[in-house]
Amino acid sequence: MRRVNWVKDHRKIRLLTGILLLITVLAVPFIAPVNHYLSIPNQIVAFDNPSEPISMPALGDNVSLASPDGSMQAIDSTKFYAKETGNNELIYQAAGLPLKKVDVSVLEDIRVVPGGQSIGVQLHTLGVLVVGHHQINSEDGKISPGEDADIQVGDVILEINGEKVKEMEDVKPFVEESGKANEPLAIKLKRDNETIETTLDPIKDEKEEEYRIGLYIRDSAAGIGTMTFYDPETKNYGALGHVISDMDTQKPIEIHNGSIVRSNVTSIEKGNHGTPGEKQAKFSFEDQKIGNITKNSPFGIFGQLNKPISNGKNDKPMPIALSHEVKEGPAKILTVLDGEEVEEFDVKVVSSVPQKVPAKKGMVIQITDDKLLNETGGIVQGMSGSPIIQDGKMIGAVTHVFVNDPTSGYGVHIEWMLEEAGIEVKKEAEQEKAG
Repeated sequence: MRRVNWVKDHRKIRLLTGILLLITVLAVPFIAPVNHYLSIPNQIVAFDNPSEPISMPALGDNVSLASPDGSMQAIDSTKFYAKETGNNELIYQAAGLPLKKVDVSVLEDIRVVPGGQSIGVQLHTLGVLVVGHHQINSEDGKISPGEDADIQVGDVILEINGEKVKEMEDVKPFVEESGKANEPLAIKLKRDNETIETTLDPIKDEKEEEYRIGLYIRDSAAGIGTMTFYDPETKNYGALGHVISDMDTQKPIEIHNGSIVRSNVTSIEKGNHGTPGEKQAKFSFEDQKIGNITKNSPFGIFGQLNKPISNGKNDKPMPIALSHEVKEGPAKILTVLDGEEVEEFDVKVVSSVPQKVPAKKGMVIQITDDKLLNETGGIVQGMSGSPIIQDGKMIGAVTHVFVNDPTSGYGVHIEWMLEEAGIEVKKEAEQEKAG
């Protein structure tokens, strides 16, 4: 009997001990010193900017913070200056014993000039883009030679008979010569990441008495967007914040080259629930080009300006913030509503996701400016690329509107646009770490 009671008491003690341990584990994160300790990151990235020291959380009066190799100069117990760029360490210690090590990557200070200008964009495709099929009235009935050759919408024709095709005008002489000689065309095309070779037999159109291939093709695309930034030293720029896709195929346009010009906003079609708004603008590529386009990527269009351009608001180089530095709360955007005048408007960063690798849609922003809401309803097409500024730093660009809520949309972090523009942000520190 005593044995049974002892076993029962032992089980109760084990149960109570387990409950107490569970309560302790759950309570630990809420104990202030432990909570402070857990909030300290294992690694931080900062810029070599004398006006902005590196700030670290304090752990208490008895805990000091030091730089073992002297690469960081202390201002006080929680603020430091970096003496040089590269990878450094800070150590939390108490009574000479180390408590926590924090790896610090110090990058060269990067400053870019904010944009906000409305721009006209023209892209010339790599080869010619197939955007549709059509039937030809031949003596054997209606035929589409292109479709019969299994050439698909979205394919890019790179070569005909071994010669490169750069624009639509290059295609017609091949078609006429092949049709008259009654010989097929040797076609090399690109489909996604695959290169394909096929043959195509031109057919004579009975009505027009010309040889046709039954394909609708395009060699360029045009539209408007917003300049995001440019590097004052190299004049490399970034704009739009998202890829330009063909309106018919909905596939990203692979470009041969392109150019940008200034555009004049003439009116705005206001956005509503379920219907995005749009800027209406006029521009001409006969005007003086302000820059070229060398890249059309998921993070925007990129190239080099012919000379520095002004937004009339803030033409001085501005520091940038990395994704982990972006805070929820007030911010500004620069964009054009009328003519070529760049204006500043209030927005709110609703959320921001720290990103270690390039990714789109890193932020959600909401328009809070009454004037902008009254005139546009929120974010409209053509506003893509408008720079987002917070606490005197450029943090990203507007990219997409929420169709069901035009007051809000996505933004991309500026560091990914900078890297696409050839401005290396983290490369130096990463190379030193690898070494």
